[in-house]
Amino acid sequence: MTSSWLKTAGLGLLAAAMTASLSVQANDRPGEGVVVTPLKSSIAEETFQTLLVSRALEELGFEVEKIRELEYPAAHIAIANGDGTFLADHWYPMHIDFYEKAGGDDKLFRSNVYSGGALSGYLIDKKTSDKYGITNIGQLKDPEIAKLFDSNGNGKADLTGCPPGWSCEQIIENHMDAYGLRDTVDHNQGSYSALMAGTIAQYERGESVLYYTWVPYWISAVMKPGEDVVWIQVPFSSLPGIGTEADTSLPDGSDYGFRPNTQHIVANKAFVEKYPSTQALFNAMELSSADISAQNLVMRNGQDKEADLIRHTDQWIKANRATFDGWLAAARAAAK
Repeated sequence: MTSSWLKTAGLGLLAAAMTASLSVQANDRPGEGVVVTPLKSSIAEETFQTLLVSRALEELGFEVEKIRELEYPAAHIAIANGDGTFLADHWYPMHIDFYEKAGGDDKLFRSNVYSGGALSGYLIDKKTSDKYGITNIGQLKDPEIAKLFDSNGNGKADLTGCPPGWSCEQIIENHMDAYGLRDTVDHNQGSYSALMAGTIAQYERGESVLYYTWVPYWISAVMKPGEDVVWIQVPFSSLPGIGTEADTSLPDGSDYGFRPNTQHIVANKAFVEKYPSTQALFNAMELSSADISAQNLVMRNGQDKEADLIRHTDQWIKANRATFDGWLAAARAAAK
């Protein structure tokens, strides 16, 4: 017969083991039952970065809803008001006005750098640049130079630009005035993907092209800077609200008219304070621009369905499991 003290000890050990097990489970999944709403802009190529954050949150136990699309200004406001949880593609400093107008640090949390090395600016085809010596967008103030990029016959250069609501369009519009380009250049706006499809088709027909883009993005894998196209500089730094007091020059002295940017995760401040595991996760996550560009190029080549993007995300996690687990470990360590 088992003695009563042994029974009591055994029950105590069992209870302790169960408590420890539950504690481990709670630490492993600190977000159990908590709903998260991810937001992103209409740029399809931002889905991969957003899904990667969502997948990490799911492994921490959070219930992640399907991604909702809102352009950057509205997305920042929605997150500040608690109508969204996070945005994985906040560009700093390009989106600083959206951040501040939505409440700034009082309502929003901005992570450490999620992805660095983001550059943007104007490019033209190398053939035209070499033939006419075009290295600066200020040269398009000359009607004869501008006509080289006229694709609709109105005598003005056609610049494939930036859609409203992305912030880059404000910089381009500022440049149009600052560099005296209104009379010779049309800033064409609309669906960026559709406009760039037309620009690429023009290039493939041997026509001159002028466009705005950024890296990391698949455009630069199709029309390669230095080989097919070239970055062109601006006459001087000028940004909306700052004007000529701005400095957009790079360390090597070149000036493409846009500040270098880093990408961050922006989240509802009250949410990350309530669930510190999310703040630790967002701060720990870091994704290379090369990985983003590679995934974006695969999308451009036809793997752009939802199932494809989910597969790309899962493949990245499998190939980088140690890194991914490191992010999770940081989050779990911060969980209360």
